[in-house]
Amino acid sequence: MFKFLFLVFSLCYSLCVVADDVRSIHVMVALCDNVHQGIAPVPTKLGNGQNPKQNLYWGALYGIKTTFKRSSDWTFVESYPCSESYILERCIFKHKRKNIYLIADAYDGEYIDQTIQDYMDACAGLSKLEMEIDGQAVGFGGMADLLVYIGHNGLMEQELAYIPEKSDADKRESITLGCFSKDFFVDYMRASGAYPLLWTTGLMAPEAYILDNALKGWVNRESYAEIQKRAAGAYSKYQKCSFGAASRLIVSGW
Repeated sequence: MFKFLFLVFSLCYSLCVVADDVRSIHVMVALCDNVHQGIAPVPTKLGNGQNPKQNLYWGALYGIKTTFKRSSDWTFVESYPCSESYILERCIFKHKRKNIYLIADAYDGEYIDQTIQDYMDACAGLSKLEMEIDGQAVGFGGMADLLVYIGHNGLMEQELAYIPEKSDADKRESITLGCFSKDFFVDYMRASGAYPLLWTTGLMAPEAYILDNALKGWVNRESYAEIQKRAAGAYSKYQKCSFGAASRLIVSGW
């Protein structure tokens, strides 16, 4: 009888540990948009901000959805349109070896200001979103462990309507992939309380291989320096620039 009770207790404890150890990543993508964003125009099908399927940052070769569906680290769970009309598609992924979930939202490119506002709100712990996946509660939005923005740096043209401030004691990290993101996001990020795991110091292409490689380190709780090295290495490889140049472009911390 004692052995049976011990086994039951051990099983329950193990399940609780697994549930408690769940981590989450929320990626917000402002779809590339030739018409509604101040960008150097790209080919029409890549720069249609209302068509995720072929968009440069979503369904194209190095877009988020394409990259993570092909990744050896992630399993595609499902995709669907959101209740918010400006989020054209949401994808859910599960890490193959860790209890980590990732959702990626494709924002209509016309609503880039909304994308950045939602991102910064989440960095501050606002706009909390809890979802049940595989029988366990997983937090996104302001409940996520890691918040990611990918797209044009809309702050170069328009400031946010307000500066969201840290709303709780939780620790959050951020990755902001857009041109000169460190210069333009720094005040917002300080107010939000999120730690800038990665952001940029110059013009760049915010393609998904950067995030994919950075997450290889993040899921294993590697140091900020190791994660930054992974991201810079990927950028150097795909953009055919020197590792030194990539390391100065994609940086970590304040």
